[in-house]
Amino acid sequence: RSSAQNRDSSFPWQWPLPSRREMPGGRRVAVRTAPPRGLCPAHRGMPARVVGPGSALPELAAEARESGALGRVARLVSAAHDTRVTVLHAVAERRADGRGANRNAPLFRAAERLPVRQLTGSEAVRIAEPVPVGAEDLLVRRLHGLSPLAGTGVDALLRNLGCRTLVIVGVSANVAIPNAVFDAVNLGYTAVVPADAIAGVPASYTPAMVRHTLALVATVTSTEDVIACWQAIRPS
Repeated sequence: RSSAQNRDSSFPWQWPLPSRREMPGGRRVAVRTAPPRGLCPAHRGMPARVVGPGSALPELAAEARESGALGRVARLVSAAHDTRVTVLHAVAERRADGRGANRNAPLFRAAERLPVRQLTGSEAVRIAEPVPVGAEDLLVRRLHGLSPLAGTGVDALLRNLGCRTLVIVGVSANVAIPNAVFDAVNLGYTAVVPADAIAGVPASYTPAMVRHTLALVATVTSTEDVIACWQAIRPS
């Protein structure tokens, strides 16, 4: 672990980033972006319905924007594009008839009653601005579950690309982010979480969850440190 002198005072739980060998540039690292259900970097999808204007979850959308997390996700994705790091957007959506969707938890049942639904092909499942979507990005959509990894084929895609480290960002810190981190670690990936590029509600929950849960299983760092690492090992 890093010494207290080397830690960013904004992130007292910060651990050092993986070494160059563990976190190489190019296709070995993925950024995964995530919404409340649904970044090698892996960016856990940031759909408009979740964090965009007119969100069905206005408190979460406001926190993602006001905390600066949404803007930092956009910066990370742009930096990944510039340094040839694979970006994967993971988006949860549902059919209009709801076939195949989960109903076995309060979260799923509540989602069915929301005024804006994440229907396949709708504006609600478009990646929210200002997060850029590049031509080489992977966009993985799922109709079920809480995880962007389990049962979605993402693991096979990442292994085919040689990715071993996932930078996980997005929303929400309540469900999707920890779910993605646990799944990534269980599957043998190194998980990296820029703590200033995730958001949840209430705002006080996110740092507590990072400190007491994610710091035990992931490398917790900052957006600036991840970008600096990528730029230092930018492929020629």
